[in-house]
Order: sequence, then C-alpha cells, then structure tokens
Amino acid sequence: MSSATREATVVDSVNKDLFIGGKWQSAKDGKTFPVHDPSTEEVLCEVADASVADGTAALDAAVAAQDDWAKVAPRERGEILRRAYQALVDRKDDLALLMTLEMGKPIVESSAEILYAAEFFRWFAEEAVRIDGGYAVAPNGSGRFLVMRQPVGPSILITPWNFPMAMGTRKIGPAVAAGCTMVMKPASQTPLSMLALAGILADAGLPDGVLNVITTSHTGQVMEPMIRDGRARKLSFTGSTDVGRKLLEQCADNVMRTSMELGGNAPFVVFEDADLDAAIDGVMTAKMRNIGEACTAANRIYVQRGIAEEFSNRLVERMSALRMGRGTEEGVVVGPLIDSAAVEKVTSLVEDAKQRGAKVLTGGSAVDGAGHFYQATVLADVPQEARLAHEEIFGPVAPITVFDTEDEAVANANDTEFGLVSYLYTGDVNRALRVSERLEAGMVGLNQGLVSNPAAPFGGIKHSGVGREGGSVGIDEFLETKYVAIGLR
Repeated sequence: MSSATREATVVDSVNKDLFIGGKWQSAKDGKTFPVHDPSTEEVLCEVADASVADGTAALDAAVAAQDDWAKVAPRERGEILRRAYQALVDRKDDLALLMTLEMGKPIVESSAEILYAAEFFRWFAEEAVRIDGGYAVAPNGSGRFLVMRQPVGPSILITPWNFPMAMGTRKIGPAVAAGCTMVMKPASQTPLSMLALAGILADAGLPDGVLNVITTSHTGQVMEPMIRDGRARKLSFTGSTDVGRKLLEQCADNVMRTSMELGGNAPFVVFEDADLDAAIDGVMTAKMRNIGEACTAANRIYVQRGIAEEFSNRLVERMSALRMGRGTEEGVVVGPLIDSAAVEKVTSLVEDAKQRGAKVLTGGSAVDGAGHFYQATVLADVPQEARLAHEEIFGPVAPITVFDTEDEAVANANDTEFGLVSYLYTGDVNRALRVSERLEAGMVGLNQGLVSNPAAPFGGIKHSGVGREGGSVGIDEFLETKYVAIGLR
C-alpha cells in the first residue's frame, strides 16, 4: 500500500459525524467544516459542524445518562478504561498517522503521544476502585461523621489542538473513573483524533450517553449556552488564558466547578555548575517537543554567564541540524506549525526581539511555499523587555538571556503572569532545593526537560490555571465530598 493510500484509508476509517447518545449523526442543519493538513494546507476531509441545537442535544444525552452511569460499579468503570487503554496501544500506528496528518507533528512524536494518552486510561482505571471516604467519631463523642465521595455530575470538556489525543484522555479518564457523564468539544483544527477515541470507548463498552462528542467551527456560540444552561456541573478546559478567563465568567452564574489548564511561559535556568550535556539534552526536549507548540515549552532560556557562550554554540549546533519537513517523512523533527496565524505570531515575536537587540544565531524566519513552516531558531542577547519574555511563543524558537547571580535568575524567571512549569539545571543540591522553592510555578523540572507524567499532578499557578490533572488528585476534580452527620442516642 502506498503512503498516500494508507493516509487516505486512515482518514476514511474515522466517523466524521457528531457522537450523541451513543449514535453517530449529522449536524441538525447538515453543515460541515474542513480539516486541513498543516504541512500541505490541503483538505483532509469534512466533519460535522455542530450548532447550538446539537450542543443542547449532547447535554440532554449526558444529563439523561448520569444517574444510571453513577450507579455502575467502580470496577466496571475501570475495566472499560482498561479495554480502551489496550485498544489505543494496539492501534498506535494508525492513530499516530491520523494525528500527524491533522496536527503536523513528526510521526515519532505522535506515536509517543498515543502511548502517553493511553497511560491516562490505565492510571484512572486503577484509581476508579480507590475512591475513598471516611468514618469518624465526633470529638465530643455524641455522634459520628460519615464522609462519601460522589460524582460531580455532567461535565463539559474542551481540549486544544496541540495534544489532540492526550488532552482528551487526561480529562475523559478521571471523569469515567469518577462516574461522570460528559460532553467533549475538541479543537476544530484537530477533531479526528477525538472522533477516533469516541469510537474506541464505545467499542470498549462505555454506555450510550456517557461520552458525547461535538465538533464545531464556532466554539463560543455553541458552548456558552451549554455552560449557562445550569445542568452541567463541571467544566474542564485546556487552552489559552484569555479564553479561560471568559469561560470562568460564564461559569460564575451557576457556580460551576472548574479546572483550567491555561497558558505558560516556562523559564529554563542553567547554572554554571550544571551538567552541560544534560542541560543541552534537556533544553532540546523542553523546547522542541511538539515543535515548541506546548504550554510546557521552554520559552525563556536563562544561562549563567560563565557557560553562556559554550551553551549557545552547542544549542545552535543541535538546532541547526534538525530536519524540517512533513511529519510523515522519516527523520523529520521539525514539522509545520498548526496554521498561518501561528506562523505570523512567531514571526512577529522574533522580529520584535531583533528590533530590541537580539541576535539570530540560526534560523529566524518562516519558510516560503506550501505548509506552515518556521525554521528552528536560536536567539541570543534577548532583553527582558522583549515580547518573547512575556508571551507564549508556541513555535521552535529558543531565546537565550545571560544572567550573573541566582537572585537575578529567579527574578527573571518569575517575571511573568504565568506559572505552569519552570526548568532548573544545577549540580548543587542546596541550590536545587532553594531555587525550586523560589520558582513561582506549579511544576519544576529539576535537571529534567520533561515533566508530564500521568501519575503526577499537572497544573499551574497564577494565570496558568486552577486545579490539577493526573496523579492521585486528578480524579478529585470530578468528585464532590458529602458529609453525613449521624446522631447517636
């Protein structure tokens, strides 16, 4: 089978309709919207374009299924997730190709994401049977306290385009484990991975109406009425801080439970006593994973003066050697950005830095021709007032700034409204602990360029969000605590 034929077969295998109440159906008005390959700008297919009425129907289905689903035994909920986990692993190659076609990342990274996504189902399959409670004697001995954990109820889940499978399983896994029904809205740029996941969960035995998936090109218009409806009791959103703020306002009227994983602007701090080989490997991971299109990407690289020149030279050598191209091609490391707006933003940020005195050591421009490509770029002498120091890049650009003292490094690292993750490289255990405590972030990568792990709590502080996903606390976001006061005579 030729590569083109296989690509077409994989795309054709996915149902392009809405998934509501366990049934695949067209949008009520029959409308569709195109899904593009960002490496060629060609249309891969058309998918159903949900209307407000479709959103209401999806919420109706979730509400109708909630009571029965909450009564399903925790072990059975876990077994459904376990079967879905195995299906993801078994279908890794086709699902990775599908992701690369709609999102652009190299096939090696897509394959890694499928396995990472599957791990959320395996983790929460195990957490489903560990939902706890409590029983205690009142301090004065006159009564008893009974504490129980119950599903929060119908939940609205909104995922971004940059990790189209993992962001879905990270939300669906704990919701299923806790006994919540869902309406899922994937990003319009990358709906195919989520539609494929809906089919996998249905095959794994998830009852009708527990997961409903709507795809739409006008998210705000469709989602706001669902949020303001009052029947959904939880919103979990991953995306930009600006959109998160609007969603929090919409949730306020009904005092809706929320968890928000929002923007990031991660600092990557390298001290002179760091293992330089490890630091270079770490920054390549933290910067270039997902083509830099990640909220955890290292966006501000601070290097102590004594090693700055060697660090810069070695980073330039590594970055300039990266092969750029379509993600389906063997050996490609730098795929396309998601769309033309992404290229324009990266271009604008780099030009602003150059005007403020930054030097381009390699790369520094978009690529002419088909596809949304931007060169792997290293900038030196990036001033703290540059927009790059305060805005998410979401592209393959590594800005380097030199520092002298620990206090200076920490001050620069914390000089942002975001607080998702910080990276720190040092060989001094005292400095490692000291600086880790001072960094204003929900996560710290200490001598490590990758922090994401399904078994660990993921989330940030400040404008990077509220709540945590993954780890033993991830299921808490979908559970309410009920206290029963028992009087004894």
